[in-house]
Amino acid sequence: MGSKSDLPVMQAAVDILEQFGVETEVTIVSAHRTPDRMVQYAKTATTRGLKVIIAGAGGAAHLPGMVASLTTLPVIGVPVKSSNSMDGWDSILSILQMPGGVPVATVALNGAKNAGILAASILALSDGGLANNLTDYKQQLTEKVNQQIDELGGDVL
Repeated sequence: MGSKSDLPVMQAAVDILEQFGVETEVTIVSAHRTPDRMVQYAKTATTRGLKVIIAGAGGAAHLPGMVASLTTLPVIGVPVKSSNSMDGWDSILSILQMPGGVPVATVALNGAKNAGILAASILALSDGGLANNLTDYKQQLTEKVNQQIDELGGDVL
């Protein structure tokens, strides 16, 4: 994440990944305030065993795109609504509008939980146990909605 103030949002990605049993690495890497650290972080990610990077940033939100420009790993960007934000649109557009050749998968504003689920889905392509965990998770979502339908008096279909 770009700064510690992003942690309350980004914690949702950590939590869901830990729920799936996926080991995480959490740190602060600022594209603007620590550019050398950002370059080193991105260029050494694969040697540290990373398979997907989730990068959250607010404001100008250059971190996900800059990291994506420096690695071949999939990068998922989380736009964070920060104190200096224009309702988050600056972050959303900074992450979403990447030039051809430098893709960043982008989730909703403050959507770190979905970033974690997307990262787990990517990892599950080569991990059957994780794929089963994701299947179970989605089934739990279905069961929760079905329970809510029942609480309202049943299905109308």
